[in-house]
Amino acid sequence: MATTEVKTEGIPGVGDDRRSVILRAALEIIDERGFADTRIADVAERAGVSPALVIYYFQTKDKLLSDAMRMAEEAWYRLGAIRLEGLTSARARLEEVVAMTCLPETEELLPEAWTVWLDLWAQALRHEAVAAVRAEADAHWRSTIAGIVADGQATGELSRLDANEFAVALSALLDGLAIQIALGDPEVGPERAFQITMYFAGSMLGFDGRTHRLSA
Repeated sequence: MATTEVKTEGIPGVGDDRRSVILRAALEIIDERGFADTRIADVAERAGVSPALVIYYFQTKDKLLSDAMRMAEEAWYRLGAIRLEGLTSARARLEEVVAMTCLPETEELLPEAWTVWLDLWAQALRHEAVAAVRAEADAHWRSTIAGIVADGQATGELSRLDANEFAVALSALLDGLAIQIALGDPEVGPERAFQITMYFAGSMLGFDGRTHRLSA
């Protein structure tokens, strides 16, 4: 089986498709069992391929986690682009980004994203390659927030402040709240996390952070 699969590398698109299936399987199993209890053999079985093929593509479990997280992030941003399309105000765009983070509302979102992130953060403490993925993703996230704020400041919609500093603060707030959501904290569920974040953003950027989105 492994020999046959490796031969398909020369066929355009086949390798990429199979790689994506493996990464999707990895995300599902990491979400179910945690990174420490995820085995290459489990991922291979879920993906319907041989363990040898998983190793061929990813070499190590750390690289599998890193690449799976990259795939999840790319999917999140693709969905984000669709949901932000047509939103003309910076406040609406910022609210949509916060809602996507705190309030997964469609099956298109990757439901395991936060639990996988918890594993990625833990592994990043000791593994350089995983730490690089975490840093890359955080930089992209802060840049996205800062860009929305800068656009709103340019039109006079949002208050003047350092957009990059605000992005660091907001992303840190969302990360902290996400941990509470992922752990099922009874005091900090998705709706409360959304409300807290929008109140903070509004108080910093000069708009009413109270929103009727949750009751709409």
